[in-house]
Amino acid sequence: MADVRVKICGLKTPDDVAVAAEAGAAYGGFVFFPKSPRHLEIAEARALTQGAPVGLAKVALVVDADDALLDALCAAVPLDMLQLHGRETPERVSEVRARYGLPVMKAVGVGGTADLQALDRYSAVADQILVDAKPPKGADLPGGNGLAFDWRLLAGRRWTRPWMLAGGLTPEVVGQAVELTGARQVDVSSGVEAARGVKDHGLIRAFVEAAQAAPVPRL
Repeated sequence: MADVRVKICGLKTPDDVAVAAEAGAAYGGFVFFPKSPRHLEIAEARALTQGAPVGLAKVALVVDADDALLDALCAAVPLDMLQLHGRETPERVSEVRARYGLPVMKAVGVGGTADLQALDRYSAVADQILVDAKPPKGADLPGGNGLAFDWRLLAGRRWTRPWMLAGGLTPEVVGQAVELTGARQVDVSSGVEAARGVKDHGLIRAFVEAAQAAPVPRL
C-alpha cells in the first residue's frame, strides 16, 4: 500500500477523471469558482462525477460559497468531500459540516511561521487541512497558482486531523516535498497542466508515480 495519497485537482474532462483514477490518485478535485480556468458548471460536474470510477473520492473546491451555491451543488453532484478554499472562518467550517453532512477540507495559505497558528485553529473544526502556498496580494485565485512555500516550515509538525500538502508541486519536486514535510497526502493542479486549465495526462501519471515512490519520514 502506497504511503502517499494523491489529489489531482481541476479535472475538467472525462479523460482527466479516468486517467487520474487509473494512475492511482485517491481524490479528484472539481473546481467551482468562476475566476478559475478550471471552473465547472454544476451540470458539467454532475456528468463528470457520475462517470467517475469507484474509489476516486470526489472533492468540490469552492471559495467563500454561500448556502445557495452549496445547496445546488450538493443536490446535483454526488460528492464525497467539500474543500473550502476561501476566507471561511472556523465557525463557517462548522456550519458547512453540520448542514451538508460531508467531510470538509479547509485550505490554509502559508507564507511564513505566523500562518501556522491558523492550521491549529482549523484542525479543531475541519475533517482535513490543505496546507497551501499563500497567494500573492491581489491574486485572482486563492490556489492553483503554481507557487510553493518553504516546506521546511512544516518539518516535524503534526496536527490532530489528516492534512494535505499543496502549492508548487510537480512530478520533479513532489518527492523532495514529501521528504521534507512528512506529508502523507499531496495535491496538485497547475503542476500537471500543459496550459492553464488543461491537464497533461502524462504529467498526471508521472506525478502520482513520483509521489507514491517518495521517501516518507518515519515518525
